[in-house]
Amino acid sequence: MQTIAIRAARAVQFVLGIIGALLGTFYSAKYTAITRRLGLPRVADSAKRGFVIVEIDGLSYPHLQAAMSLGYAPYIQRLIERDEFALHQWKTGLPCTTPAAQAGIMYGNNDDIPAFRWYDKAAEQLVVCKLPGTVKSIQDRISANREGILKGGSSVMNMFDGDASLSMFTLAALHRKRFFESVRGLGFLVLFILNPFRTLKMFALAIWEYLTDVAQSIWARWKKHQPLPLEWGFAFLRVFSNVILREIQTFAVLVDIYRGAPAIYTTYYGYDELAHRYGPLSKPALHALRAIDSRIRQIDNLRRRGLHRAYDLYVLSDHGMTPSVPFTHQYGQTLGEFIRECLGGRLKLNEAAGTEEQGAFQTIYLMEELRVIESNLSPPLTHIPRKLRQLVARRVVFNLDDEGTWDPLRRTDIVVRNSGSLSHVYLNVTPRQMDISEVAVFYPNLMSDLAAHEGIWLVVGREQQQVVILSKEGNITLDEDYQASRAYTVEGQDPLAALPNSRETAAQLNRVARFAHSGDLMLIGSYDPTLDSVCCFEQFWACHGGIGGPQESAFMLHNNATHWNLDRVAQATEIYPLFAQLYAR
Repeated sequence: MQTIAIRAARAVQFVLGIIGALLGTFYSAKYTAITRRLGLPRVADSAKRGFVIVEIDGLSYPHLQAAMSLGYAPYIQRLIERDEFALHQWKTGLPCTTPAAQAGIMYGNNDDIPAFRWYDKAAEQLVVCKLPGTVKSIQDRISANREGILKGGSSVMNMFDGDASLSMFTLAALHRKRFFESVRGLGFLVLFILNPFRTLKMFALAIWEYLTDVAQSIWARWKKHQPLPLEWGFAFLRVFSNVILREIQTFAVLVDIYRGAPAIYTTYYGYDELAHRYGPLSKPALHALRAIDSRIRQIDNLRRRGLHRAYDLYVLSDHGMTPSVPFTHQYGQTLGEFIRECLGGRLKLNEAAGTEEQGAFQTIYLMEELRVIESNLSPPLTHIPRKLRQLVARRVVFNLDDEGTWDPLRRTDIVVRNSGSLSHVYLNVTPRQMDISEVAVFYPNLMSDLAAHEGIWLVVGREQQQVVILSKEGNITLDEDYQASRAYTVEGQDPLAALPNSRETAAQLNRVARFAHSGDLMLIGSYDPTLDSVCCFEQFWACHGGIGGPQESAFMLHNNATHWNLDRVAQATEIYPLFAQLYAR
């Protein structure tokens, strides 16, 4: 009986070998023709292993686990159950956004990327990480004297190119100096459309995706569910992101694997788009994840052929999502409108001549104003104006005429830049960053009013070499050496005490607050640990960028032969050396 079983196993192995050889021949013939038509060079066969990174934008570690248990990531689950791959959690750091994460992973540097959106006070320019020129300038800065992990390889559908030789639909590679590399994307699109089977498949999927969106919208409005679907145009964006781009980028990755590109990185954005609008475990988001899981299977199947190079596969996310309620939905106004309301009619401009008298009068006025604010507030909010009085009293109030850097007439000129549950507030009375004692001179009530609002958890600012975190429960002061000491001073109750790792969170806030382009004030939306939900400053029902919940939790799936300990990773920048060392070229 045992002999029969052995013979049967050998026969099956022989048949599978023949099938594998035939498939290898098929793939070689197919992709040889494709690369010739595209005019792409095939990299010479190499004994050195390459890698393929597939990023799923916005998928947290706990939400991936939940999706697998519900059957929406069957291929990823199969890889784990076969004991071929291991799934690990890692912390993305603050801000938990795609530009900060990809900059950290690809270059090991995400300094001064304070959010997805911010403001350059000195240049008076709005910055948003979705414009090619902007992303290219960021990449030029963070990549100085650094080598990206994709050097000589391929970047498909990313923000940064990681020094890839060929880039397709990559924002940083769309700059005019990289125009001829960007033409590759057009060539792929033309070839893709000329492929009848793939075009018909994509057309059918696009129709199905659009009809699905319409049906879900009608159902949600009929049942009056929250969140309600957004504008009708989102259905077309959904089809473009979840079908057309997804199929094109999968096709491109398959071609790059055949070519033997030494490093390949691609990002699927469909899950993130739908999770923002419907929730991280909503049916639309989970269906998008299942489609991505199917494309990972296609990529892995070709990778396993080892046609011209052996590849390691990595599936990871850049950050997670935390369920949220929009600030506007909950309070009937935007964050900017609330700040404008806080400033209405309560500020006075001192126009008296004489710089010394002006400074002295201003100090007295400010102290008295803060005392009045403190007397009108009920505990525990009284600690905020008291803290501000202490900070102002420790220093000489600045001279408004010095070097012409202050313009009190612009005290109502305020820029608010929101990224999920994180917001940067810029006060244009000066082109430089302001200390909170300086903010208190122009806006004595502002920080108290912000901290008292139910939708705002933390108000963060700087005071000389310190970072100060204010909240309605208490405040924290972090010294310049906090990154090393992890010791902070608390007045009142520790506002971070409810978090599982408050010291690490404080370190993240301390780091971002010191960025050159962070706001004069940083605001963090309120977090409810019982509901695991945050207040979002954008119109999203799940968001990321700030603190609280799964938004800070990313995952990585890698081969069991790769022994990486990700438990202590606290920043995306700590992922970079793992790839740089293992695949040094």
